[in-house]
Amino acid sequence: MDKLSIGRMAELNHTSVQTLRYYDKLGLLKPEFVDEETGYRYYSIKQCARLDMIHYMKVLGMSLENIMAWFDSEDITSIPVMLHQQAILIEQKRKELEQMDKAIQLSIRNYNTYMNAPEDGSIMLQHIPARKIYCYDSEVNIYEHPLETYEYILRELRNQAIVNHLPMAYFCNVGSIIRREALERGQFVSTEVFLFVDEDFEMQTGVEIIPEHEYACIYCSSFFQEREYAERLLNHIRDKGYEVIGDYICEVVVELPVFHTDERKMFMKLQVPITKP
Repeated sequence: MDKLSIGRMAELNHTSVQTLRYYDKLGLLKPEFVDEETGYRYYSIKQCARLDMIHYMKVLGMSLENIMAWFDSEDITSIPVMLHQQAILIEQKRKELEQMDKAIQLSIRNYNTYMNAPEDGSIMLQHIPARKIYCYDSEVNIYEHPLETYEYILRELRNQAIVNHLPMAYFCNVGSIIRREALERGQFVSTEVFLFVDEDFEMQTGVEIIPEHEYACIYCSSFFQEREYAERLLNHIRDKGYEVIGDYICEVVVELPVFHTDERKMFMKLQVPITKP
């Protein structure tokens, strides 16, 4: 009655034969008896207690390596320490999942914006709330170089985000800036790229707030048309007698799927804060 085949042991414990064989290979749970002639593994019902502990610790998120280390130490006082360490890891994962959820919700909203956006090149006024960004100055004017240079600048932005411990989920929403001073001089110069961060993200070097304003906006679906569309937007602002009161923002609303080429495809929202006469 006490000698259980590997199949019966797996059945009783709602696991698989493959799992038990793997635990045997690791030395985590070895069968009580192996028939030398047939190679069949047999377990004792008492070994279910050890298997229960393995399953419980796996539910807590612990690795098989850590579980085996704890079994090998035979030190019950190490359990609270290991549980505390696991609690820290779970909290880190929880925060990562929160960032993933925010990124997914943002992507859903942005793709809905793309699907419902007005005709490419349409100009509109839109009130946009304050937004917080992490900005990086590449010292290279994006508009004087090809798309490949922009890709290298984005790599630099990603590296800076990693150095400053920004979640990579933020990288789904990026943009570039032309400062107001350059606009007023008639210079189409942008060396700064940014990514949006959460409102509660701590202020640090590189983090700034794009103020809440009324913005003149135009949508653009090509990196190569941005300058043309931006000039169209600025001409519209001048024709209407609006006053530019802040920086020009090029926000990449969505990254469009790359199906047939390796070239990045972007749907962008060009924005200039204005006041009406």
